[in-house]
Amino acid sequence: MGRFPYVEIRRKSLALPLLKGLQLGVLIVLALVILLPLLWLVSTSLKGPAEEIFTSPPALLPAEPSLMAYWRLFADNPLGIYLLNSTVVSCLAVVANLLFCSLAAYPLARMRFAGRGLVLALVVATILIPFQVVMIPLYLLMVQLGLRNSLMALVIPQAATAFGLYLLRQSFLTVPVELEEAARIDGCSRLGEWWNVMIPAARADLITLAMFVFIGTWSDFLWPLVILDDPSLYTLPLGLQQLASSFSLDWRIVAAGSVVSILPVLALFILLQRFILPSASGDAVKG
Repeated sequence: MGRFPYVEIRRKSLALPLLKGLQLGVLIVLALVILLPLLWLVSTSLKGPAEEIFTSPPALLPAEPSLMAYWRLFADNPLGIYLLNSTVVSCLAVVANLLFCSLAAYPLARMRFAGRGLVLALVVATILIPFQVVMIPLYLLMVQLGLRNSLMALVIPQAATAFGLYLLRQSFLTVPVELEEAARIDGCSRLGEWWNVMIPAARADLITLAMFVFIGTWSDFLWPLVILDDPSLYTLPLGLQQLASSFSLDWRIVAAGSVVSILPVLALFILLQRFILPSASGDAVKG
């Protein structure tokens, strides 16, 4: 009888590596499923002019690697202007979203006033409204403001989001009240508490929100298509659509443009992923 506990422990010690191996195998399969289309996209962009694109089975490695598609992409199209427009719009949208959402989230999280719960509920409820519902009123508003066919018309709808407000409110709620009291004793105003206590403590959530806003604005296609007519103001998704709609369609150039559009988002994620950690109140103490 005394040997049964040993046998049970032995079984558990053998089952744990098997379970970890199974989890690793599942993760590898999922990673391959996600990465294979991207690998095929990069491979297509690197194939030479004389190489077949659509083969059976698909060739993941180009037989004659060439950068001709990228050279033609930048030589025959104003891709630099598209990249500049997308960068300006996305960066302005990120800055505006972080500023306005954090300013609105602070009183909803830390101040007591009548109707606070109702205001929060109404704001969060707007998440359920599809953009197509408000697109026409928003278009008419931009026309009345004289902003149609301008980059600011792309920034203003992204200047504040219900998701960002709710995310930062929940982040501010986790900050200890003692930090606010200490800042108040040091002579900080409400605005000073927001800047010196809340913003450092919510750094991880601010970076997460910045990434969401940047990716959403960078890849937005419908709203720029509606509000812009001037090709010199086109963002990258609209510029890539011009490639796909030309009479002489070359999938190598389309694939190269898609790769170029992915690279800034990928670089942003690689640079900021180490900051996406659970918010710590120690950051606020340092601030």
